[in-house]
Amino acid sequence: MRIPERGAGQARIGVSLTVPEPFGSQLADARRATGDAYADLIPPHVTLLGPTVVDVEDLPAVEEHLARIAQDAGPFTLHLRGAATFRPVSPVVFVQVVQGIAECEQLEGRVRSGLLEQELRFHYHPHVTVAHEVPDEALDAAFVSMADYDAVFEVTEIDLYEHGDDGVWRTRRAFPLG
Repeated sequence: MRIPERGAGQARIGVSLTVPEPFGSQLADARRATGDAYADLIPPHVTLLGPTVVDVEDLPAVEEHLARIAQDAGPFTLHLRGAATFRPVSPVVFVQVVQGIAECEQLEGRVRSGLLEQELRFHYHPHVTVAHEVPDEALDAAFVSMADYDAVFEVTEIDLYEHGDDGVWRTRRAFPLG
C-alpha cells in the first residue's frame, strides 16, 4: 500500500464510506482469512480520498470542506455484489459496487477538490478491498470466496479517517449526508 510520508506538524488522512455492520465484520473477516496484514488496520470502506498528508493546522478547513460536501449530498443505497480484481496491474481482490457508483463518483470528485485537490494514480473505481498484497493463492481464494457476496445498505455519512502511528486508520469525524 502506498502511504505518503508525514512530517512534523502533519497528519495522514483519508476520506471514506465506512461499511456498516454486519457487513463490515464480514468483509474484515474475509480479508483476515487471506492473511492480509491490513485486515486489522483498515476498516472495510469505499475510498473517496486515499492516504493524503495535510498540515495539522489545515484540519479545521478540511473538516469544513467535508461538512459542506456532506450537507449538499443526500443518503443513498450502496449495493456490493461479487468479486473482481485489479490484477495484473495491482495485487488486489475486491467486492464490487453495483449500485451507488454515480453517487460515489460524485462524492469523490467533490472531496478531491479545493485544498484536497490532487491527481489520481488510477481512474477512480469505487470498491471494497478484501485482499491486498498477499500471495497469488490467497488472492485466488479471496476471489472465489467472495464471488457470491451480496450486501445492500444505506450510506448516511462520509468519514474522515486519520492514520495513527500504530498503523491503524481510525475515524476522526463523521459527516452526515443531507
